[in-house]
Amino acid sequence: MSKPFIDSNVILYLLSGDVSKADKAEAMIATGGTISVQVLNEVTSVCHKKLKMDWVEIGAVLEAIKANLQVVPLTEKTHALAVQICQLHQLSFYDAHICAAAIDAGATTLLSEDMQDGMVIDGMAIKNPFNGF
Repeated sequence: MSKPFIDSNVILYLLSGDVSKADKAEAMIATGGTISVQVLNEVTSVCHKKLKMDWVEIGAVLEAIKANLQVVPLTEKTHALAVQICQLHQLSFYDAHICAAAIDAGATTLLSEDMQDGMVIDGMAIKNPFNGF
């Protein structure tokens, strides 16, 4: 069974005041999974702009994420697939690129709180890991 692909919104709960979601996110990340460089970019942006973290703190967060999760690159292939996903499923381009990277990495599950729970794209299911909280 493949490890899940994890969206940035799940990872960012590590830094939230919602203890139950932070604990669940930490447990998910500890079991392993995959992210893309885009996820790292989104986490970095939120940490810097919204959370006002300094670069040393951001670096520590990114290192912890990379130590537990496999990071896959963004490629022309994932870009082209993201465009197709946008056209077929009416997702934002950034969400579609997360889906494309997950599909390209062979993930059968994408954990995301922001996308439609239960949606299936090219055999990959989107699951909200916080449903039932």
